[in-house]
Amino acid sequence: MKFLKIAVLCMIALGLVFSSAFAMKHTPEERGKTLFNDAKAFGGKTSCSSCHPDGKGLEMAGAKKEWTTPAGKTKTLEEAVNLCIVNANKGKAIDVKSEQMKDMVAYIKSLGKKEAPKKPKAGGY
Repeated sequence: MKFLKIAVLCMIALGLVFSSAFAMKHTPEERGKTLFNDAKAFGGKTSCSSCHPDGKGLEMAGAKKEWTTPAGKTKTLEEAVNLCIVNANKGKAIDVKSEQMKDMVAYIKSLGKKEAPKKPKAGGY
């Protein structure tokens, strides 16, 4: 019986360690990308990636001071995200201070950090 208790406690401890390690790999950018690709994330009908596959067209969004969307101009990226959620996705706006918004903004900003593919040198090598 004592061996069984020790075995169970060890399994629980290992589970907690692996859960923590797994959770640490989920960065705000990764969580934002998941939301970006989820059509039902904000109660909408389409995902952000429906209009912006792989973030296309948003590469410079994280560096702007003003954003223009089909629904109008905004002074913050958070406002632009909410305009798209409400007007394009037909979803519900999210709190600009929420974790979901922080994750979405982190993902959108990360799109500008992707390196452009390098052109091959003359001569092929």
